[in-house]
Amino acid sequence: MIYYNEGKNLVKIWDTKVEENTMEQIKNLSNLPYVFKHISIMADNHKGVGCPIGTVLATKGVIVPNLIGVDIGCGMCACKTSLTEISQETLKTIMGEIRKIVPVGFNHQKEAQDEELMPGKNDDGDNVTELMYPVAGLQYQSALKQLGTLGGGNHFIEIQKGSDGHIWIMIHSGSRNLGKQVADYYNKVAVALNEKWYSKVEKKDELAFLLEDSAEGRSYISEMQYCIDFALANRELMMSNIIDIFTKQFGKNDFDETGHLQSCDTVGIEFDEMINIAHNYASLENHFGHNVWVHRKGATLARKGTIGIIPGSMGTKSYITEGLGNPESFMSCSHGAGRKMGRKEAIRTLDLEHEQEIMKDVIGGPRGKEDLDESPSAYKDIKTVMENQKDLVKILVELTPLGSIKG
Repeated sequence: MIYYNEGKNLVKIWDTKVEENTMEQIKNLSNLPYVFKHISIMADNHKGVGCPIGTVLATKGVIVPNLIGVDIGCGMCACKTSLTEISQETLKTIMGEIRKIVPVGFNHQKEAQDEELMPGKNDDGDNVTELMYPVAGLQYQSALKQLGTLGGGNHFIEIQKGSDGHIWIMIHSGSRNLGKQVADYYNKVAVALNEKWYSKVEKKDELAFLLEDSAEGRSYISEMQYCIDFALANRELMMSNIIDIFTKQFGKNDFDETGHLQSCDTVGIEFDEMINIAHNYASLENHFGHNVWVHRKGATLARKGTIGIIPGSMGTKSYITEGLGNPESFMSCSHGAGRKMGRKEAIRTLDLEHEQEIMKDVIGGPRGKEDLDESPSAYKDIKTVMENQKDLVKILVELTPLGSIKG
């Protein structure tokens, strides 16, 4: 643990060493006027936009779009299967089928997806997104084709073997372009208002705020939640489609003319309830006797008993965890391993053959130099990250990657 106490607000860092560029952002955070109690920086910290990835910051009366970021509601989901073994041949077949049905990178669905899967319904079941959400409404038709898509960057789909003996499915994805449009719009609004108010938060800080009870603040909170719900719907559709693929491979089931599962006799395979946890959002919570907006940017909820997911890189282990409810972190933990080098630096400096050797037992490793930005050596050691936050979560299941699909 590192304590930084040279600014107006105490910063608690669940790490033993912090990169200089990340520390500069932490110092800036420590002098913000709207901080409640203290700031918590998670074990996977690294430089972000405005604040480090891995920032947990609580406020009273204000909400800060850039303390959430552009991929609002981005998160993880995981599903345990009844399988205890899977052959390389079968795994390759399944991954091939996943690639056919889940668009990755900038690719979208060719057809709009079922509107019933979208958030934004009123009490009558009608979708009112285009009427009730100023920014999301403009993106609604486009979002229908983004539903069930992975995205790029560090988003991934993995098939894993758990220390519990079972095969798991894991997905990391977010709100796609919808979240970015909402974030960018309201951050610009916040910047303009802060300049009008002669706010102490300077434009260069990139952390302008909105008043919680203002029209702009209420609108952002509403659209932020819409993006969180859309990101979950996105992950749910991908998981449903992948479960269909597994079921076709292992089960004796009935499918409709589109190839979707209609009924399952569960002779071949069964699936546990999906675990879901988001890591870019703000929520109104009670901490230290006050109702505050807890902003988690690259951090997840770790309330006592909360089941969470902490992934490593595509060549290292991931973890199913249980939160310990530590109040000092606002009941939060890391959202992953955290980068130790930027994407361009990784592509420029890492050795392709070395990274391929690290991932020799994983289907879907880096094929060319351009893939090195997401290779294992671009990330921190996940075991060290987990050790540094053992007062925040306990490990329930350790997951080893068997096959990985990157965005």
